Amino acid sequence: MTWQVLVHGPLARLDERVSRALVDTVPRPLSDLASDLGNVSVALPVLGCAMAYAVWRGRWRAALCAGLAMAAVPLLVIPLKVWTGRPGPLEAWAHGYYPSGHTATAMVAYFGAAFLVSNRLVPVAAVLTAVTGTGLVLRGYHWPLDVLASLCLGLWILAVSSSCTNRSSSRTPTG
Repeated sequence: MTWQVLVHGPLARLDERVSRALVDTVPRPLSDLASDLGNVSVALPVLGCAMAYAVWRGRWRAALCAGLAMAAVPLLVIPLKVWTGRPGPLEAWAHGYYPSGHTATAMVAYFGAAFLVSNRLVPVAAVLTAVTGTGLVLRGYHWPLDVLASLCLGLWILAVSSSCTNRSSSRTPTG
């Protein structure tokens, strides 16, 4: 996928055609609201509250792993944005749209919070992440491949974080 974006291959060209057909197909206030779910000012407090809850419940290692996962998002997304230099759907003069930081932020924050509080909240995290990515595409802030790449990156970050949590909890003696 990244290769297609870098060389402006057939998949990237299809991505751009699909995006142009989707932008502004819903009212902008609605797509703005959806895309705002990926803002740091919205997603981080959710994760922060879940981390505080986990610490209160004695799961400080899990909270630490979730916090480290969130910290990994900009450390991975920003270099990829600089490297690819992909222009935005509505602002061809601006570069650095691939992958979507908002989507990765939403995914890691909401799934991280769900894993810390209750696995029953995983469907809620999935919906919030999907709404964020969809809002970003419908508003024209990101191409669909930007969002898809962030979902893949977020999945990888969550898998690493989960393995960190599982390793640390497997060392903890059970009573």
